[in-house]
Amino acid sequence: MTLRTGAPGKLLLSGAYAVLEGAPAIVCAVDRYAYAFDGVGDVPAEVRALERPCAVDVRELEHNGMKLGLGSSAAALVAAVALRAAERGEDPTSHSVRRAIFEQAREVHARVQHGGSGVDVAASTFGGVLRYCRDGLAEPVELPPEISIVAFFSGKSARTSDLRARVEALRDRDPSLYAMRMAPLAEIAREASRAAIGKDVAGLVAAIGQSLVALAALGSAADAPIVLPAFAELAATAALEQAAFIPSGAGGGDIGVFVGTATPTSSFTQHAERVGMVRVPLGIDSRGVHLAPS
Repeated sequence: MTLRTGAPGKLLLSGAYAVLEGAPAIVCAVDRYAYAFDGVGDVPAEVRALERPCAVDVRELEHNGMKLGLGSSAAALVAAVALRAAERGEDPTSHSVRRAIFEQAREVHARVQHGGSGVDVAASTFGGVLRYCRDGLAEPVELPPEISIVAFFSGKSARTSDLRARVEALRDRDPSLYAMRMAPLAEIAREASRAAIGKDVAGLVAAIGQSLVALAALGSAADAPIVLPAFAELAATAALEQAAFIPSGAGGGDIGVFVGTATPTSSFTQHAERVGMVRVPLGIDSRGVHLAPS
């Protein structure tokens, strides 16, 4: 029997950039997967860095051949590491095995991408909704049942490493301005974490909404297009519905996420379509990395 493993992609709800400085992030795994197997397929750089690379299939994490921004590189790597663990007879659903998969995948991912927090690696490994810190602590969080999370693809793929490099360049050339822009992001991330753990829906939506302004200010200081104009427009429209709309992760395009206590109205959806965004059907994954049917 041919082994095949799957690992979910992710949506980052809060903590973008601030997680790099130790603030907590709230991230959820989604029910679209990267698959790893031995055979003919793509072998991305992160997987090539393994002692025994394998093929991967990340098409579920793409739209018309463009990456959606759901953490496909991390999901592919986690699935590949899990494949070798399964070959050794280890159960990739066991916590101890998953911890080992996470540690290996986080180290390789950071080495190949020259940094990063590991938040997407954690989501792909453990699944569900997590409160994650850069020290590798990933704690399950149960979001309030009334919360609505809806994803929209901007039609523009972005390179997280390029955006992160611009932010790091700001840190190196002007540490005081960097600290000034990072401080509100870190405080908002902590507020979102407290609200998520306390199942405070209004507090969580408010914190996520506040992060857009702070991300835009960071992007302006770093000359990095973190918040595109279409995202700012939709954030204003979402606020009219007592909801938030933000880039999921580093920004620059990719996926945007609507977070509220109800699904987006037709008015919001039509506005999203006018600015070139496509709704992406997603649910929250509860399995994490797993053996998949071949």
